[in-house]
Amino acid sequence: MTLPEIARYRLLNQQIAATKLKSPSEMVGWFGAVQAQEYAQTKWSLGLRLPHLKDDDIEKDFKEGRILRTHLLRPTWHFVSPEDIRWMLNLTAPRVNAANAFMYKKLELDNKSFNRYNKILIKSLRDKKELTRDELNEEFKKKKIIADGFRLSYIMMRAELDGILCSGARRGNQFTYALLEERVPSGKVKPHDEALAELAKRYFTSRGPSTVKDFSTWSGLTLTDCRKAHAMIKTQFIEERMDHEYYYYAEHLPFTKNQFHQFYLLPVYDEFIMGYKDRTAILKIRNSLDPKPLFRFDNTIIFDGQITGTWRRTINKKSMDFEYEFFKPPVKKQMKTFMNAVHRLGEFANLMVNIKK
Repeated sequence: MTLPEIARYRLLNQQIAATKLKSPSEMVGWFGAVQAQEYAQTKWSLGLRLPHLKDDDIEKDFKEGRILRTHLLRPTWHFVSPEDIRWMLNLTAPRVNAANAFMYKKLELDNKSFNRYNKILIKSLRDKKELTRDELNEEFKKKKIIADGFRLSYIMMRAELDGILCSGARRGNQFTYALLEERVPSGKVKPHDEALAELAKRYFTSRGPSTVKDFSTWSGLTLTDCRKAHAMIKTQFIEERMDHEYYYYAEHLPFTKNQFHQFYLLPVYDEFIMGYKDRTAILKIRNSLDPKPLFRFDNTIIFDGQITGTWRRTINKKSMDFEYEFFKPPVKKQMKTFMNAVHRLGEFANLMVNIKK
């Protein structure tokens, strides 16, 4: 297996080149978790993989709780399904809390204070109330608790990690919080090793071919735990060795190179980028440039599994300004395919696209 072949396999396993999945919640479940601190961009990340849906369809799933947004894995927001949130929190929250320990201490937050704050949050949100961060901060102020800025952020994150809070429906453009126990019916919690094995299985199925180091970077778990998880599920995956690294994926997928000759507009933090420690497989064209300026993994243009350029959008009231830059100008035939990808982005957002170079 070559690096370009790895990139093409990932296009398929990540449901970009083709998918049989129908709903946003199915897609999130397929991945296990999807990085989601940039909410609007993450909706497009799902829409890119579900070409029959629009932004409003994904917003509806979020509003109705079929997709949740919370802190797990690494210390950042992720989309996760209601069926997976509890066992995934139990598995990964200790690692996130360990990563946050320095900031907890700096902000004078300890277990005693977190317990007190969690009780206030529970009382404020009981009976299916959904409140914004500012509204919850007002409740803290009534108790003479200073919880502004980073301190409030870490208080809220800890409540998510403790399984107290999760996302509620948005109120306009404002995010709200809800009680997890009221938003999601309680379910069976997986024992640690079962959860560890399940997370690894989701990862290598949806993001393979990939390495154990990739899995550790994505999950935030230690290499020791990741090697243990991989050992439990290893027989279910195909192993390929390349350049002293072992790659794992679920099944051989027949494909031709021409199958991938279309463009994909990946948003910032897309799993095709963020799902791996080593991104060499998608940088063949980028690394052929001389000299090589510093490259930031923002919104990227993908063709044949390779990053071929960057793009950005500016949302107006009834339209979208779209700008792009290729590393090398595509031929005329390729430009027509690229414009199809741009059209799909506008269709998803239900906005007219103004293309600017």
